[in-house]
Amino acid sequence: MKFYNIKNINEQVNFVQAIQQGLGSDQGLFFPIDLPRFTTCEIDSLLNMDFINRSLHIMSVYIGHEVSENKVLKCINSAFTFPVIVLLIKDNIAVLELFHGPTLAFKDFGGRFMAHFLNEINQGELMTILTATSGDTGAAIAHAFYGFDNVNVIILYPNGKISSAQERLFCTLGGNVYTLAVDGDFDACQLLVKQAFDNTYLRKKLGLNSANSINIGRLLPQICYYFEAFAQLFKQQINQRIVISVPSGNFGNLTAGLLAKSLGLPVKRFIVATNINNTVPRYLSSGYWFPQPAITTLSNAMDVSYPNNWARIEELFRRKRWQLSTLSYGSVDDDRTIKTLQVMADLGYISEPHAAVSYCLLSDQLHHDEFGIFLGTAHPAKFKHEIESIFNHNFSLLSPASLLCFNKLPLLSRKISVDFNELRNFMLSLMN
Repeated sequence: MKFYNIKNINEQVNFVQAIQQGLGSDQGLFFPIDLPRFTTCEIDSLLNMDFINRSLHIMSVYIGHEVSENKVLKCINSAFTFPVIVLLIKDNIAVLELFHGPTLAFKDFGGRFMAHFLNEINQGELMTILTATSGDTGAAIAHAFYGFDNVNVIILYPNGKISSAQERLFCTLGGNVYTLAVDGDFDACQLLVKQAFDNTYLRKKLGLNSANSINIGRLLPQICYYFEAFAQLFKQQINQRIVISVPSGNFGNLTAGLLAKSLGLPVKRFIVATNINNTVPRYLSSGYWFPQPAITTLSNAMDVSYPNNWARIEELFRRKRWQLSTLSYGSVDDDRTIKTLQVMADLGYISEPHAAVSYCLLSDQLHHDEFGIFLGTAHPAKFKHEIESIFNHNFSLLSPASLLCFNKLPLLSRKISVDFNELRNFMLSLMN
């Protein structure tokens, strides 16, 4: 399949080029020229498949015949080595747990697929993965590419604005993984990444690529777990009209869900769930796009004021002739997030701030004849300190071995200012 640059429809590439290039000219995002759709019979058949083979069918409609089916299957088998779990919280609400991968966050799906795919098609040339993270992307990408030959990974994150557990997961690896603590917020980190991609010399010299959800290869694998959620619900004979609440920061997860709906997955509606960094809810309410400086919250991975993937969502709605008014939305401050965590605990479910934001709005907006799913995007262990402070209680269950081993290692990050020249010089120093 061909993909076009949203900012320049004449710039068209195939899937391999799109995943290798990351961004188009003028920082434009790639988007599929065709919007395939499965028939009702095909959807039923897909939902009866196992997760791996279903994922192969889904990814194949976007990859086409560029890469053999065997290679794509190999990448999926290597990437999706952990479960997707749908767990009932109430009679009419379930959580889609996406945090059972090696870095305990949903980013493991897209990050690991992208790493294995690029490794499969790479011809031994130098590749530099440059990405910004507001919390979970950094760990997923660092672990996905760690130890790969001819690959350097550079991760920018806002200094002091991610949890200690998040930071230790990817800032202690070393090797081919370099971590930069930026004196700014996530939007500043994201801007530095975009500036690097605008620099033709850097792109060619370092074989620059990005593993944020701005890269279509990171985004498309996330479609697969929306189908898995429906497959598990149908096996439990839950057939009500399904509403999905998506905790949203850079809006890649919501974009993937909407692409799943575009493929024919029968989602009734989506809820855009944000914290007080609510650029999109304000836009959907007022019609005015007015980003404000990001504010630090408990749900730090959503502290994004300029969500990159919103451009893809608007493009999809334009192409499908859907109305943005069909999106439900809302924002939740920290006080209500804390209260929601307590409500969830009373139901017997210990969660974390991002899922709490999602659950809060789902509970508020779910109709009596609907069934709701909220996304659990990160393991509560990644917010152990924050959760224990809220409940004034030590949760030993929140300490999986995969986190404990990193707590004993030193942080290897280097601090930099919000200065592109500083980033540029560091990147070039890796060539020496």
